[in-house]
Amino acid sequence: MPDELNQRSGARKSVFIAIVAVAALSLGARAASAQGGTDIWLASIEVNGGQLRVGTPRNLTQRPGYDNQPSFTPDGSAILYTRIEDGGPPDIYRVPVGGGAPSPMTRTVVESEYSATPMPDGRGFSVIRVEADSTQRLWAFDWDGTPRRVILPALKPVGYHVWVGESFLGAFVLGEPNALVLADPRTERVDTLARQIGRAFARVPGRDAFTFIHLHGDTSVIGEVDVRTAAVRRVALAPAGGEYHVWHPSGVLIASSGTKLWQWRNGQWETLAEFAQLGIRGITRLALSADGTRIAFVAAEGAAR
Repeated sequence: MPDELNQRSGARKSVFIAIVAVAALSLGARAASAQGGTDIWLASIEVNGGQLRVGTPRNLTQRPGYDNQPSFTPDGSAILYTRIEDGGPPDIYRVPVGGGAPSPMTRTVVESEYSATPMPDGRGFSVIRVEADSTQRLWAFDWDGTPRRVILPALKPVGYHVWVGESFLGAFVLGEPNALVLADPRTERVDTLARQIGRAFARVPGRDAFTFIHLHGDTSVIGEVDVRTAAVRRVALAPAGGEYHVWHPSGVLIASSGTKLWQWRNGQWETLAEFAQLGIRGITRLALSADGTRIAFVAAEGAAR
């Protein structure tokens, strides 16, 4: 009888935890949806005479709801992104850049996956995963969508991340205030480099470095971390109303804000592309293909298609 009671108690506890977890994830999904629907757009980039030119973008997702956090596959043939469907938990989807229907990479019932990013070992992608007990950690997945392992189990709660070089990892760790940490999963060493940071990370081409957003009151500063030395330096002020940015392989820093893409040239922000005439607004997250020929960006739903 005691064993039977323990089993029943354990079963009730497991059901309770599962219900709480599902409720928490549902709230998280609704919170993301409450930000308004978002779409992922794709455009070409050409370098002509040292100048970048952005082509006319097209909508890759074209549906009501949350489609966000794009990241190119290593060969540039597809984009991984976070999708919330019918109020369910967020999953990772894949959409070909050449045309075709999106397909799910993860199909979890209780857990949620965000921010898919190809891993340096080429074997799969990493995600921020909200686990059944609401723990938020970094996970490695195989390309077929199979969970492989937790990366740095003690590092939590993780919000965003970026891989640099063969193994270094920059991570946004939630807290009061949020913290920037530099980690080496091989040694499990984790160093806190800054606090009061934003959500955007970007790899710097040609060097073992990444950039992040450092918040100073109403001012957002793009800072750079050298992962070999952990040195931090200031790069530029972020454009007004924007924090998301990427580095083109040519070395040009690109940022987003409102209806525009910006480029940092000669110590100031210049307009790279203006999409107001297409009805595109609220541009946020950015992603570049490895060869720099395509750029993906997230915009508020409702633009002309």
